[in-house]
Formats: sequence, structure tokens, C-alpha cells
Amino acid sequence: MKAVHFGAGNIGRGFIGLLLSNAGYEVTFVARNERKVQLLQQQGQYTVTLANESRDSEIVKNVTAISGKNKSAVSDAIATADMVTTAVGVSALKHIAESIAAGIERRLRNRNYKPLHIIACENAISGSSQLKRRVYEHLPADWHETADRCIAFPDTAVDRIVPVQEHDDPLKVTVEPYFEWIVDRSAMIEGYEKIEGVKYVDALEPYIERKLFTVNTGHCTAAYHGYLEGYATIQEAMRDDGIKEELSQVLMETGSLLTSKYHWDKKKHDRYIQKMMMRFTNPRLTDNVIRVGRSPLRKLSLNDRLVRPALQAHKLGIPIPHLTSAIAAALLFDYEKDEEAVMLQTALRCSGIHEVVTSHMGIPHKHAIHQEIVDSYSALRETYAAAK
Repeated sequence: MKAVHFGAGNIGRGFIGLLLSNAGYEVTFVARNERKVQLLQQQGQYTVTLANESRDSEIVKNVTAISGKNKSAVSDAIATADMVTTAVGVSALKHIAESIAAGIERRLRNRNYKPLHIIACENAISGSSQLKRRVYEHLPADWHETADRCIAFPDTAVDRIVPVQEHDDPLKVTVEPYFEWIVDRSAMIEGYEKIEGVKYVDALEPYIERKLFTVNTGHCTAAYHGYLEGYATIQEAMRDDGIKEELSQVLMETGSLLTSKYHWDKKKHDRYIQKMMMRFTNPRLTDNVIRVGRSPLRKLSLNDRLVRPALQAHKLGIPIPHLTSAIAAALLFDYEKDEEAVMLQTALRCSGIHEVVTSHMGIPHKHAIHQEIVDSYSALRETYAAAK
């Protein structure tokens, strides 16, 4: 079996590529980094190490790579693939859609009608569906009906912490032991090959929101409050009792939302929360606050990890003072080397907080939590301005 994976970064190699290889796939990475492409072609393997006490390592074999610039080779690989996956960041899906469309067209012109699943393993809701829309914009309309019969884009939820890292071997990657990869089987074509370690479900939204509102919301809460306190890593921030308590309260708010919305057992979800918080404190991982906090505009958008749960919780009558504080902390993320952080601070200076909440977060002035966010932002800004 052959798999094509877009993105040879740490998530691609340390999570998706690892599971695909273990499931018996020959994995071809499509990457921009020419050095990694060359090394993957030469070595045909790399090492994944777990951030556990025994530092268990595994050699991932049967891998190679293609430069993303080599569009003909990429489309050839897709034309004969049994699986296509991505881990490039949701904002980069538009950049790979044309190559995927070219591969699909070549596949269909060659009368290869074998089922093909294309799965966008991104930190986003409906990532594969978003990718499909992008791909079909480049796929000639004459092929859409045929593609619909043999090519599927099932949505997924993925979870594994893989921090920024440096090794003497550029292909080596360290990952946390925990992972979760959940796929919407209701969108898959019958007869698909199951991948060991992947969970297949008929209703994906509860799992996506559990992960987004717990792991992603919690992670960025620790990052933004940690940034304001001057911590360099999530692990340092989590040793601060104040930040740890703030995070706990945020996850109690999102937990109340999730258990109410999906009628989950509260004790079971509380155990999930505690497990996720333990992941953030793993002493064998060094996860940079800047990495987790980067791209604040995306993380403050309407359907992402902060605003989406805040609006849903408010609708159910759940108080959210700690979620609004996390949003305020995100608004104060002013790291000068992050393009989105610079854009955000410029918007706040030029247009004001009300306009940012209205136009960027999509929360109208008359909405009750609009003013809650403004008040929390003003209070937090004053606190840290005084501290300076």
C-alpha cells in the first residue's frame, strides 16, 4: 500500500507518518525543505523517540520524499496512492490543493477508480472538507462526479504534542507518548483498510470539540498567561500555581459546556481534563510558549479554540469569566516576530478593542460577552502595564 503525506515536519514524521508506516504503507512525504527531502530519499528511514522515562525509540522505515516543487512527481504519486494525508497547517491547505487536484485528474484519466481517502490532519474543524473545496476549485468540473464516486475526504481529529526541537539528525523527532487520531468513518468509502491506532466513529463533532475545547483551549490558555508572566515554556508556566488554577477553571467552563451539550458523564470528562493537564506538565518535553501562542488572529477567530466555546457556553447560560480572561490574554500577545501578533496589536491601536471583537471575532457589540471580553482585556492590560 502507498501513502502520500504532505508535510515532513515534526507532526508529519512523528505522528502521521509513523502510524502509516506501522500499518504497512510505503510513505512518500511531499515537503518544501529540500534538505529533508534529500535525507529521506537517501536514508529511507528515521527515528521517533517518546518523551517518557525510558526514552523508547522506534525506527520508521519504508519512507521517501518528493519536493513539493516537483509537481509532476507529486501528481504521479497521488495517481497511484491508496491514501493521502496532510499536516501542513490549515492555512497552507490552499497551497497544496492544486497539486492534489492534478494528481486526482491524472489518476482518473488513467482509469484508476480504486477508492482514495484524502485526510487533512490539521488543528481545524472540518479540515478535510475545507481541503476538498480547495481541491475541487482546481479540478475540472467534468471530473467532479467521477471523483465523488471513488475519492473521499473524511474529516478527522488529531492530537499529539510535538514541540519545536533540534537534533544532530534533522529527521529525528521526539513526541509525547499520548496520541489520538479519530476519523469520520461515515464519510469513508466501503472496504477501506483500517489503520492500527486510528479510531473510526460515525459522529466526529463531539470528539473534535472535546479535543479543541480541552487540549487546544487549555494549551493556549497556559501559553498566553505564561507569556504575560514572562515564562519561556509551557512547563515553566504550569509550575505557576496561579496559571495552573486559571487553566483548571477554563477547562471547568469548557467541561461544563461539553458535558451539557453531549450529555457526557461529568466524572469521566473530569478524568480526561486531568489527563490533558498532566500532558502539559511533562518534564521530558520542552514546549515553547511562543510556539503554542503563535498566530493569535487564527486562534481568536469565530470557530476556533477560544471564541467558539465561549459563545456556546454563554448560549447555554454557563458563566465564562476565565474563558474571557484567556481571550484577553491572547489579545495581549504582542510577540514582535509573529506576523499575526503584530497585525493584532496594530488593529487594537488603530481601530480599538470594540472593533477587533466585532470584526475579527465576529461578536457584535450588542452581544453580552462582547463587553465581558472588553472589560477583561482592559483589566488585564492595566494589570500588566502596572507590573512593567
